[in-house]
Amino acid sequence: MTIQFPQDATPFIASSRNILRSHGIEVTIGSNFEKYSEIIREERKVQNLGAPFNHELQDLQKSDSFWLIGRNERGELIHTQAAKKVPLGGKSLAGHLLRNFRDFPPPIPGVQLSQSRFRATPGAHNIHGHVVYHGEVWMAPEEGRYRGVGLSTVLARTGLLEVLRRWDPDYIYGFMLRTVAFKGFAERMGYMHNEPGALKWAIAGRDKPIEAFLTWLSREDARFLLDIPVEELVSQAA
Repeated sequence: MTIQFPQDATPFIASSRNILRSHGIEVTIGSNFEKYSEIIREERKVQNLGAPFNHELQDLQKSDSFWLIGRNERGELIHTQAAKKVPLGGKSLAGHLLRNFRDFPPPIPGVQLSQSRFRATPGAHNIHGHVVYHGEVWMAPEEGRYRGVGLSTVLARTGLLEVLRRWDPDYIYGFMLRTVAFKGFAERMGYMHNEPGALKWAIAGRDKPIEAFLTWLSREDARFLLDIPVEELVSQAA
């Protein structure tokens, strides 16, 4: 199937490639999640592999999932993200997550699933059809080199373009911890809808649960984003 954007995606592809190369970043996309697990275990020690993309827990096929990583000129891992199709079975995302939200825990120790909860947001009630979950987003914590210079904007849109090219879904969604959302990361990622209070995760040893926002895009939102000159977004972020 050929994906038709409001305008040809070639300008975005060329511009993003030039920006990443100017920072010495090489992007690799794959579907072997056993290999991805090894990369995370050996090279991303500050953040565990998320359960939704753990090949030992999930049936992750080439046709319905992929990962994307970025490496610097020294071959060091500086970025990750991953995506997979989520069959809703004719339900809304709200209906699906009421039963299945525990499949998307934060990658931190001590999560108490039985004491955690999902609250359906307005957007979750309206999300139907073909849906993709987008997660595993991480940037190397080198302020001024990888963070704060607009690279997350380019890399996120590279992942969104890959989602559209592979599956052209009706909606793309993810979850974002409140502390991260309040820093404006959802906007830099390009998520145009960011709804608070969706998830409350009980953590052993903590008095208060941690909150996650539901972040999402429609197909039209994603196409709109990819039609914006990425140089402008990077300039603003920088």
